Amino acid sequence: MGLLLAGLVGLSVYGIFKGVRMYRADAKLPSDLALALEVGATRATAVGSGIDRLGMRWAPTVLNMMGPKRVDILRRRLDMAGNPGGLTVDRFAARRAVYGFLGIFAALALVARGQAPLGIAALLFGLFWTDVIIRAAIRKRRDDIERTLPDFLDVLAVVVSAGLGFRQALERVAEKYVGPWADELRITLRQMDMGVSRREAFDQLRKRNDSEQVSMFVTALQQGEELGSPIVDTLIQIANDMRRTDAQISRRNAAKAIPKTTLIVTLVMLPATMILITLSFYYGSGVDFADVLGR
Repeated sequence: MGLLLAGLVGLSVYGIFKGVRMYRADAKLPSDLALALEVGATRATAVGSGIDRLGMRWAPTVLNMMGPKRVDILRRRLDMAGNPGGLTVDRFAARRAVYGFLGIFAALALVARGQAPLGIAALLFGLFWTDVIIRAAIRKRRDDIERTLPDFLDVLAVVVSAGLGFRQALERVAEKYVGPWADELRITLRQMDMGVSRREAFDQLRKRNDSEQVSMFVTALQQGEELGSPIVDTLIQIANDMRRTDAQISRRNAAKAIPKTTLIVTLVMLPATMILITLSFYYGSGVDFADVLGR
């Protein structure tokens, strides 16, 4: 067992030195991988950038193992997450390679020491930590957009009613906002500037966001355009519908929280309270149970 542990430690040290040497080497990467390192570099942390450079050489292998279908799904999830920290498909593959190797080494070392549960946890952490980051980013971004959208539509309706066209009003209001929704609108506006039709640009906006409210906004906007209804009335109606939907979701979440709270009270707080009351009566009564039991 000691020999196996020593071998694992030696292999880990060799891997670290090899990785540092490759990181500091001037090896030329393919142009697409070199570009992936530059995309979003200003948003990546120093640690994240170092991990990307360390694992970028194995990114093609990871992507080949994933397959084209899973890569397409990953690309869509990164779009929905807003490419957190400048994360691209290639940078995701690089981080998965590095975290995967670290997870495997840590798992082998822990299993050799007889800590199999911790080894399994380390392996799962290394293999799926990047996916957890993306999932959390998608949830946070969706919440930010859905919180911003109703107020944005109210302001947009006021600007349109003042006499500006929808395209100019959309650009004017988007300049005053910051955050993921403003970023999405600027992407949509740039697509229309490049010749993409308004309908297609908003369809892509809907595909990039895993949000029911964004889908509602795009659908209502396109239906209002087809039916010829006033755009101001359409925007106000969409905002009211979104607020109504938010209220329904809040009530639904509150209703789901009640059974969970009751379960926690029943399993944790109620037994603890009963134990506390029983011990209080015992110490307050001064009864010696040894005398009562005849011992």
